[in-house]
Amino acid sequence: MTFLSNKTPAGILAAILRVALGAIFLYAAWIKLREPWAIFAISIDSYQVLPTWAVELTARGLPWFELVLGIVLISGFWRRPATIFTSLLLLVFFSLMVRALLKGMQIDCGCFGPGERLSWVTLLRDGVLLAASLWLTFTALQPSRRVPLARPLQ
Repeated sequence: MTFLSNKTPAGILAAILRVALGAIFLYAAWIKLREPWAIFAISIDSYQVLPTWAVELTARGLPWFELVLGIVLISGFWRRPATIFTSLLLLVFFSLMVRALLKGMQIDCGCFGPGERLSWVTLLRDGVLLAASLWLTFTALQPSRRVPLARPLQ
């Protein structure tokens, strides 16, 4: 599969969104990987949904998963699984952010490392990312519209 196999306006938009989401995931991974994992663990723990062992596992593993996901999204390989995993991950992030805001929690988002407070602005940003990812997933799951090769006349 090539980087831009569909040269329609929707295909070009999908490629742009894939690269943008991939770059965002690469950036988020880079920010988290350059800091000690325990700093990211504090942000994860502040959501109060995981036991301590899962907080540590998530803080150590999620940045690497984001890194791989970013690379796969940009490369265009495995589009269906990549867009599905991206949408699921962003849906989890978005749901946790909504829950925290509705509970009135004053916590760091954890999205791009420490120091970013959870707010309606971060929720709006992640909502836009989720919408883009869901659209990419929808388009990736559509059947291919390839024109079959013509059969020779008999």
